Amino acid sequence: MKIRMLVVALMGVALAFSAAAEDQAPYVGTWKLNLAKSRYDPGPPPRSASDVSTEVNGAMRTVQSWVDAQGKAHKVEWTAKFDGKDHPVTGGAAGTTISLTRPDPRDLRTVDWVWKVPGQPTVTGRTVYSKDGKTRTADGRSTDAAGKVTSSVRFYERQ
Repeated sequence: MKIRMLVVALMGVALAFSAAAEDQAPYVGTWKLNLAKSRYDPGPPPRSASDVSTEVNGAMRTVQSWVDAQGKAHKVEWTAKFDGKDHPVTGGAAGTTISLTRPDPRDLRTVDWVWKVPGQPTVTGRTVYSKDGKTRTADGRSTDAAGKVTSSVRFYERQ
């Protein structure tokens, strides 16, 4: 009888942790770029990259760090709600603001984003978080000063 009660109690704890994990925003965590599974057109890709994202009052707070192909370290930070409004970016390599939206408000795993420099889009894309919460894929597109379209598919793994 005691063993049965212990098993039931342990199952209750496991269910509580499972429910808490499902309630957590899918973007929360530390994410490391997997270069072998990522694609940059044209290259070169960065040497390394990682993001740390947290939830702050219903907004996504992200710090991105990477080392470019030439070995220079970069860091950008922002806090943005999923409201389509422009939110400031500190250290913005791709833009001075970012806006986030969810194409389907019921789907917390898909986020569309737009980087802008004084109101003009510079990079647009979509990030999709896996159902198991272990990976995410970010597809981005931009147009350089010469009018050439660049794209990337970046594959990240939760650490």
